[in-house]
Amino acid sequence: MTTEELTNLKADKSVDARGTSCPGPLLAAKKAMGEINSGQILEILSADEGTKKDIPKWATKKKHNYLGTLEESGYFKIYVKKG
Repeated sequence: MTTEELTNLKADKSVDARGTSCPGPLLAAKKAMGEINSGQILEILSADEGTKKDIPKWATKKKHNYLGTLEESGYFKIYVKKG
């Protein structure tokens, strides 16, 4: 997705994991993914640099659709659509 598409995306659930380091954001994403339905979008907020690689790998492995990452001031917004 383009940056503009990601910016306009409305997530069905958002998880703020900015206060945690690896593996905290990934664990928060796994828990939140269990709380939404197939086809819904999860937004993960994280300040941990490793999350930018970990979440897309995990999403692909679990048959979810990694939509992209937006870089904000001091943190990232990562979007995943539940498969």
